[in-house]
Amino acid sequence: MSETPAASKSRGPLALMLLLTALGATLLLTSVGRTWAEGVVAGTDGGRIAVHASGSTLTGLPTGMALVAMAAGVTVFAVRGRARMLVGALTALAGVGAVAGAVIGRTDTAGLHAAAAGQLGLTSGHAEQITRTGWPWVALAGGLLLVVAGALTVCFGRNWPAMGSRYEAPTRSRPAGKTPAGANSPADLWKALDRGEDPTG
Repeated sequence: MSETPAASKSRGPLALMLLLTALGATLLLTSVGRTWAEGVVAGTDGGRIAVHASGSTLTGLPTGMALVAMAAGVTVFAVRGRARMLVGALTALAGVGAVAGAVIGRTDTAGLHAAAAGQLGLTSGHAEQITRTGWPWVALAGGLLLVVAGALTVCFGRNWPAMGSRYEAPTRSRPAGKTPAGANSPADLWKALDRGEDPTG
């Protein structure tokens, strides 16, 4: 059966939304495992010890928002109408949260100080000569991709197929008064024969 023009046209934004959601979440989850900040701390023996902190150490927002976005990307097929618009808005908000987490992680030094204290086995520490890597920018890019994915869902999602309608077995319409085969008792079949109908359909 051929697709309607609206359904065919909606496939482009749908595929793009899925791609952006997958790519954005991948960038976020990859970046948080990398080093975001580096520095040195004075050791107890007077030496200098290099310390570093990953994105997940500095902020938990990118990881959480990536998981929310992936769940929303799956949920979008199970809902319709306003519910789908809400899922799109949730994806966009997850992207905003991921961007905020990237900015927080790039400017935060408390996490690196805590890493320095942990490496020295102390309750507190102070890292110096702090430098930043490019991974927070990767997380920020991932968050922006999720914002775009959410916007696509809000703008075009009403025309996308839902799981219930796409995978539902098609039903064949029957003429009025026609008795479907195998759907009645033997007595009903005899009655259909008496009326001059063919119960075998």
